[in-house]
Amino acid sequence: MRRKPLPKPEPVIAAEILEQAKRSISTDKLKKVAKCSVCGAESSGTGDEPLCWVCRRLKVSAWREIEQPMPAQE
Repeated sequence: MRRKPLPKPEPVIAAEILEQAKRSISTDKLKKVAKCSVCGAESSGTGDEPLCWVCRRLKVSAWREIEQPMPAQE
């Protein structure tokens, strides 16, 4: 005995829409993610130095410490 061949299901999504979705996903994978120059984590790439948000905050904190006047010693 042979089984009856199953009918092919009709596509739910149009072929053009499916192809467009595949192309949009493939372009997302091609984007290069900038690495932090200090720790190697993902960086946002904003500014002149590629720093992640943690290293950027540490740098800003260090600048603030330098700018504060030294307390007078007695």
